[in-house]
Amino acid sequence: MKKTVSFALAVLLVLTAALPVFSAAADNSFGAYEHVFIIGIDGAGAAFEKVDSPNFDRIFADNAFIHNAKTEYITTSAQNWGSILLGVDYETHGMTNDSTQANPHTSADEYHSIFYYARQAMPDAELISINHWPNINYGIIENDINVKKVNRFTDTLVVDEVIHNVTVGEVPALMFVQLDDVDHAAHTYGGFSDEYYAAVEAMDKKLGQIYDAVESAGLMKNSLFIVVADHGETEGGHGGQTPEESSAILAVAGKTVNKGKINENAHNRDVSAIALYALGIEQPAAFITSVPEGLFGEEREKTVEENPQEFADSLLYLLAFPFIRAFNLIMPAFNWIYDIYYHAGIFTFLNN
Repeated sequence: MKKTVSFALAVLLVLTAALPVFSAAADNSFGAYEHVFIIGIDGAGAAFEKVDSPNFDRIFADNAFIHNAKTEYITTSAQNWGSILLGVDYETHGMTNDSTQANPHTSADEYHSIFYYARQAMPDAELISINHWPNINYGIIENDINVKKVNRFTDTLVVDEVIHNVTVGEVPALMFVQLDDVDHAAHTYGGFSDEYYAAVEAMDKKLGQIYDAVESAGLMKNSLFIVVADHGETEGGHGGQTPEESSAILAVAGKTVNKGKINENAHNRDVSAIALYALGIEQPAAFITSVPEGLFGEEREKTVEENPQEFADSLLYLLAFPFIRAFNLIMPAFNWIYDIYYHAGIFTFLNN
């Protein structure tokens, strides 16, 4: 009797102690990526939902996206790109189009971009920002943390520069890209115009070019690929709080991304939390954002031939989980029984 009770308690304790180890296998996304590519499409809003977008569809068909992530309540560029890159809301960072043009952002400022945190965590990593709109490189991303910054004044030249950096030289741990033609079409022709939607379709082709370059370079297996918009458009422009202006695409592709729709409470500024999480960098205390619930999960199933150890580990987890879960649920009761059993002197009785 005494051996049976002692053995049962020992097994329960071991299995309960093992639970955190097995549970950790359920989400192995923290630090799972060597590279993060963020493609920012100015003014795209939810327009990918309304056009023929074969490249967007193929990239994110087995990944996660939401067409109407929340924007900042002021739907202009600096307010939102500032939030997307700094991980705080507009009321906190206070950036505007005028301020980001006039004032260089440095590490001495109160709030920091994801490039700052990446540089702190990875002193020697290649960090690159390539933009059509120069305010981002000047007034949003710090100018004194050794980020390679490139401004190109057409989207075609931006894409060429991105592909060059992906395929030639040191591959970046973090790359941010901003494309502006969609917003330009809205300002010129209106946000509900044929020209605007044609610009979104043209942007889909550019998105495909960038993704294919990353994939052809053999990087996608260890890369997180993100597409995000700062705001949407109306016929009269943007800046207000209509559904069209305050909805933004947010799409994420990677080996541990759960397929499906991103949580409806997601904000476009969640990109900052997602990017740092993927690179294994703890979320800064200053952040007013988080990784959307359910975005990441177990790494996608692989064949035994490709990853025999990962397959064995995942199989062990799947087989053991029901038992571990059951033991974890009943363990408090066993602890209570054991306390009574011990303090009542039954322990001495059974061992005599």
